[in-house]
Amino acid sequence: MRIDDIWELCPGKYYVLRNDSSLIAFSLPDMDLLTEGFRMVGAHTDSPCLKIKPSPVVNSCGYIQLGAEIYGGVLLNPWFDRDLSVAGRVTFSSAMGVIESRLIDFRRPMAIIPSLAIHLDRTANEERRVNAQTDMVPVLMLAEDEDLSFQQLLQDQLMQEHGDIGIGKILDYELSLYDCQAPAIGGFKGQFISSARLDNLVSCYVGLKALLDSDDSKPSMLVCFDHEEVGSASFSGAQGPFLQSVLQRLTGSPESLTRLVHRSLMVSCDNAHGIHPNYAQKHDDNHRPVLNHGPVIKINANQRYSTNSETGAMFRQLCEQADVPVQDFVMRSDMACGSTIGPITATEVGVRTVDVGVPQWAMHSIRETCGASDPYYLYQVLKGFYASSL
Repeated sequence: MRIDDIWELCPGKYYVLRNDSSLIAFSLPDMDLLTEGFRMVGAHTDSPCLKIKPSPVVNSCGYIQLGAEIYGGVLLNPWFDRDLSVAGRVTFSSAMGVIESRLIDFRRPMAIIPSLAIHLDRTANEERRVNAQTDMVPVLMLAEDEDLSFQQLLQDQLMQEHGDIGIGKILDYELSLYDCQAPAIGGFKGQFISSARLDNLVSCYVGLKALLDSDDSKPSMLVCFDHEEVGSASFSGAQGPFLQSVLQRLTGSPESLTRLVHRSLMVSCDNAHGIHPNYAQKHDDNHRPVLNHGPVIKINANQRYSTNSETGAMFRQLCEQADVPVQDFVMRSDMACGSTIGPITATEVGVRTVDVGVPQWAMHSIRETCGASDPYYLYQVLKGFYASSL
């Protein structure tokens, strides 16, 4: 379903995209939306990473490198010595002069950011600092006699993945570097999942799986926004009009929209900080989520998380009904607290919201870890939520 189409909806499941990076999927039963309200699950699609600059080619010391810009709050040190590939969207003019876009993914190790040897930096383990401009420049290849055309490289990849689609000229792109290492189930007893971008694709996947497996008995919605990691202020982010405009089209009038939102509830799902056994002092003593001990309700008195006593109570009851353990997280009072799409959506739309998530380690690293059981725990709760009475 396109956002610029005329919508004539019957009972069933639908989805709509914005910018190819944000998604709203919903299930419409044969009942009055204003009476029931929507059971909403919110998440975000983006993750901190390195994005390739518009004029990226750097020729230095006999090597070709790619200039990269930092996206979001990246934990930079783990990006060194990784097998990096490139993926994203390329926009081009066709042979007929029409602007089109396609996704590409090189799917192979093609760049690396090598560490400096300890022999050349004896204090690296004590005081090494990472400069985002000078240290985070991936090496692509040895310099050849002729200059590298990055546009030609992209055009060749487009042809390889999509065939002869009549490319006239590469006009622009949104490309990210990512780690080629495959996800793994690890730990001595297989209790952990390690992967890139668990924050927050775990929540996107679990929310979608729960929606697809729901019984369609209640109005249900999954909202996956882009740009959460950089503040959500974009036309495809949580602070943009995407959700509000979809809800308006489903209701038809400002009064109906207000009534619908009042009867709705959003479960904002974004991973939580699991207790790290080597850094236990970084957690409040009474709020230490443990991996594989169930989803976490995230609470902050200053509304960095949107949970209140009523929405938190509703989620606790859902966990109890699903026979799923539940945990709490509150940031130490002497440390700054992050945030989620929860407070932004609650502010922009006015929907009651609870902030939750599976606990994980190494948030914003190139490779993160969560418990192998927690995504299924959250799935069970969200599936029950989609069928619940509000």
